[in-house]
Amino acid sequence: MVASRSHYQDTTHMGEHVPGVGVGVIIEDPDGRVLLGKRKGSHAQKWSIPGGKLDLGETFEGCAIRETHEEHGIIIIEPKVIAVTNNLETYWQEGVHFISVIVRAGGFTGEPYIREHQKCAELGWYDPRHLPEPHFDASRLAIQCMLEGIPYAGIST
Repeated sequence: MVASRSHYQDTTHMGEHVPGVGVGVIIEDPDGRVLLGKRKGSHAQKWSIPGGKLDLGETFEGCAIRETHEEHGIIIIEPKVIAVTNNLETYWQEGVHFISVIVRAGGFTGEPYIREHQKCAELGWYDPRHLPEPHFDASRLAIQCMLEGIPYAGIST
């Protein structure tokens, strides 16, 4: 028997709160700009790369493919895990702690658009060296890792 989606995304284990696992997806256009959406609701009014919660039994790459299709109607190709982020800024501000696995797409098919209007207000291509603000910490750290070619970028405490 498979648990319902809402049941297995609870971030508690044996009564203790534990970090959740998310997947962030870096998608670039031919000019090297990254796809960013301005969120509504969750992490309200912050810009971010596409992504979402990892489902039980799902691969990181599978989650990246699913989330980008659900959110923006595109199919990413050749997804590759490049980094991990510890999203402490969001924890400090919102009380929600996630670890994000960052996947970089090798390309995509289709034209991105907003499919989940209740979650995304704007969508566009941006220079990764000049990100719009306010920006979601997991997204900012993911792009930093990509630009610097590093698997992890911590934040100062």
